[in-house]
Amino acid sequence: MTHKVAILMGSPNDGDRMAPAVEILERFGVEADVRVMSAHRTPQRVAEFATAARADGYSSIICGAGMAAHLAGAVAARTTLPVIGVPLSGGALDGLDALLATVQMPRGIPVATVAVDGAVNAALLAVQMLSVTDPALAGALATYREEMASR
Repeated sequence: MTHKVAILMGSPNDGDRMAPAVEILERFGVEADVRVMSAHRTPQRVAEFATAARADGYSSIICGAGMAAHLAGAVAARTTLPVIGVPLSGGALDGLDALLATVQMPRGIPVATVAVDGAVNAALLAVQMLSVTDPALAGALATYREEMASR
């Protein structure tokens, strides 16, 4: 079974903090499609991507953004796919502003939100969602957890 997860970032500068999500997805054999688009600078591109994401074969979307961090919300408003928000550190509040912006979504437009700079957990959450219908991924997750426990 082939799976594809989009990883969106508000800026190319976010690449280092989002790279661990790509590594985790690749470890589990999930295709990671990395793109840079901004809820503020390229809102039309965000809207077009999110609206077509399900038809384009994505299973979920991980969004990393800092400060105002509206990317995950803008995406979630335009798709019924699961959206996972990764608030990124930086700015005057070192990520707290991004955390609050990501987690405080209005009723009916959920964004699953992980910790500040939590790209690894975002990718693992995406894999867990996929594993609901993919026994091979479920087994790989169990093995991953066993390896973590043995360290």
